[in-house]
Amino acid sequence: MTRLIAAAALALTALPSLAQDLPDLGGREVVIATENAYPPLQFVGPEGAPIGWEYDAMEAIAGLINIVPVYETTSWDAMIPAVAEGQYDMGMTGITIREDRAEVVDFSDSYMTSQMVMLVRGDEERFTDAASFAADPDLLMAAQPGTTPFYVGVYDVLDGDEANPRIQLFETFGAGVEALRNGDVDLVLTDGTAGNGYVAASEGGLKIVGEPLGTEEFGFIFPQGSDLVEPMNAAIAALAGDGTLDELNTRWFLDYAMGE
Repeated sequence: MTRLIAAAALALTALPSLAQDLPDLGGREVVIATENAYPPLQFVGPEGAPIGWEYDAMEAIAGLINIVPVYETTSWDAMIPAVAEGQYDMGMTGITIREDRAEVVDFSDSYMTSQMVMLVRGDEERFTDAASFAADPDLLMAAQPGTTPFYVGVYDVLDGDEANPRIQLFETFGAGVEALRNGDVDLVLTDGTAGNGYVAASEGGLKIVGEPLGTEEFGFIFPQGSDLVEPMNAAIAALAGDGTLDELNTRWFLDYAMGE
């Protein structure tokens, strides 16, 4: 695992925040599980350091409630069980708030709303929506096991068989997108904000087809009963109220994707 102290690992521009009566956690160290494979929410940047929307948001939150984030990288499939068991204080990697997950971990309030979209190569003409993709048995989809895109692909696009060979499994989201670019798969399902970022940066190499396949809310996860949930929710509300979350959306889903 890679262990990074946030203040040393990231150089962030100042973010505005409202002066509010927020809890002060006294410089408490908070160990956060991350994956670093879900751009632009969190990923390893060109200079080799972890960057992204969630890192910037967490730095802003840390300033509001006086915590010291410490990041440890782990795989997606291990993250929720590990947080549930208390191996980490919290986890972040664009985690969809779902009832089944809420049975084993506590969620923060939503910090982002997104819709699932179909990301394809820019010259794709064989299908234009979920139904036409499903109708062609030669077409393949990339997914990470256990993720929201995986389940949407299985149950909303294909036949409900989680072992369907048309779903090609990849350890990271980025690997699935690279397989799409290389022609090894034909579709990647992703949230609309990330999908639009990939399209904007692809110079025509990627596009989105069809209608969105539902809406999802992202939240941070904690061991059940964690005393961090309430302070985190207060900080999220403050950042939503002062425009910081909107600023981060612009920074990472538009400016970064466009290379600005």
